[in-house]
Amino acid sequence: MKPNAARRELIEVAQGMRPADLYIKGGTVINVYSGEFLRMNVAIYKNRIAYVGEGEQSIGENTRILNAEGKYVSPGYIEPHAHPWVIYNPISLMSKVVPLGTTTVVHDNLFFYLRMGPEGFGRMLDDLTDLIGNNLWLVRLVSQAEYPGERDWYNETDIRRLLDRKDVVGTAEVTRWPLLYKGDPMILDTIDYAKSLGKISDGHTAGCSYEKLNSIVDAGISACHEAITANEALDRLRLGMWTTLRNSSLRPDFPEIIKMITKQKVSTHRVLMTTDGPHPAFIEDEGCVDVLLRKAVEMGVSPMQAIQMATINAAVYLGMDEQIGGISPSRLADVLILPDLVSFRPETVIAGGEVVAEGGKLSAALPQLDWHRYMEKNPFGIKKERLQDLNLYRYPHYTADGPVPVASFRSTVITRKKEMDLPIRSGCVDLSKDSGLMYASLIERGGQWVSHAILENFATTLEGMASTYNTTTQLLTIGNHPEAMSKAAMRVLELGGGIVLVEGGEVVLEIPLPLTGMMTTSSDFGKAVEYQNALLSAVQDRGYPFHDILYTLLFLTCDFLPGLRLVPLGLYDVRADEVLKPARTM
Repeated sequence: MKPNAARRELIEVAQGMRPADLYIKGGTVINVYSGEFLRMNVAIYKNRIAYVGEGEQSIGENTRILNAEGKYVSPGYIEPHAHPWVIYNPISLMSKVVPLGTTTVVHDNLFFYLRMGPEGFGRMLDDLTDLIGNNLWLVRLVSQAEYPGERDWYNETDIRRLLDRKDVVGTAEVTRWPLLYKGDPMILDTIDYAKSLGKISDGHTAGCSYEKLNSIVDAGISACHEAITANEALDRLRLGMWTTLRNSSLRPDFPEIIKMITKQKVSTHRVLMTTDGPHPAFIEDEGCVDVLLRKAVEMGVSPMQAIQMATINAAVYLGMDEQIGGISPSRLADVLILPDLVSFRPETVIAGGEVVAEGGKLSAALPQLDWHRYMEKNPFGIKKERLQDLNLYRYPHYTADGPVPVASFRSTVITRKKEMDLPIRSGCVDLSKDSGLMYASLIERGGQWVSHAILENFATTLEGMASTYNTTTQLLTIGNHPEAMSKAAMRVLELGGGIVLVEGGEVVLEIPLPLTGMMTTSSDFGKAVEYQNALLSAVQDRGYPFHDILYTLLFLTCDFLPGLRLVPLGLYDVRADEVLKPARTM
């Protein structure tokens, strides 16, 4: 990593009294400040841009010259809303997206904090300072599913200490936005603290009406990426929110929301773009911010507007426009050389003044971390023998209790409640003759409690699956054979976290995810792609009807999306705000 250039040094380089380290010559600079394409040279010294203009006075005997004739010189792209835990981890993610031109990523700390706590998470950030690109973080104020002891773990003192860090730029999305609407004191006070530091508060307002959005903005939320129609996006923009247009593996929303720009012709100076934590294969096949640029331009947005949304707009939103987001003197030297404004794939990527990728290939070294040293919560406290109890996996119910509430999947992540009369045997639902339904149990890692559900339209021939990959990181088991579910759960315990499928008494797929139960520790992004493709193929072969199994597993255990959810408190009806079957003590 290049050292930080002093201002006096930059002045000397600009005036030709000190040679530049790098000199980009003859390219067309994309000036995101003025909206112009200008033929200019760019001089870089250490980690910063020192000069932008037509002169060549900064070229010295040892200056490396990059010929950009016939090419475009762009600021590095900014991803303002990333989830670096979708099987991949922060290191493998950056190793993949930086060569694609995304040099700044704003990461969500959800599962790192959930499993590491404030001290472990802070140590991890200290050890990631040498990771390529600008790695910025947002810190969660609450989890994505209420659980006993949550407010002790997510406490104001620890979160404020993290907000004081330079690499933490604000608070992360509160997916349970009704807490904001109701004026939760701890959340509002912490947002106020972040604002006092000049930091942002990201938002998540799925399904929130215009009237209720007023209260969310009153609460201090800076931005939202959850609009799925042009009108919803416009509602957020009109209320002063930074409006983040999303196109991702789970929500490919651009064809609709981009109409806010192409049809309604609104100003785009407060509009951002995000891929919102796509699954690994999406990044492998489509890209990161570069795919957003391609699609936006294909759908009628001008190249300049698209690049502004992916660079300077995001920098202003983060309060960092004097550091990143443009080709300008004193800015960090995050610079791309683009062959055209069609693919938006860079030939050369410069991050912090160093050439880190050429031709899509990373040339920079990656840090080697001992991920386990950051963990503050034991992976599992439950004994393996406890997982052999088959009643953990059955749904307890008596005929006198009436119909069984079933979580029926309508899409990848949305469920609806169905009342079904199901056969009962020995005080439990009997699914032995119904291949269209699945048992589901969420088992606390320490063996304190278990929640139960019955699922419809998840799979048909899945005997047993166990996974810590879910929004609680507890042990989620799904299947129609309790014996197979038990064996899968025991194998996940042995792995220290991960996803396991069992069929015919044998393990047919296992994916070790020892990092918080959500991520591989490999720095090879291809490993995450391999795991995702293998899992998706395996569950589709067993009747899974959708396209994104990772987000199905992730959100089954959240408490903010419509339908029935399997959460630490029990089987929860989100719309009714009611626990239909409380978790039971083990």
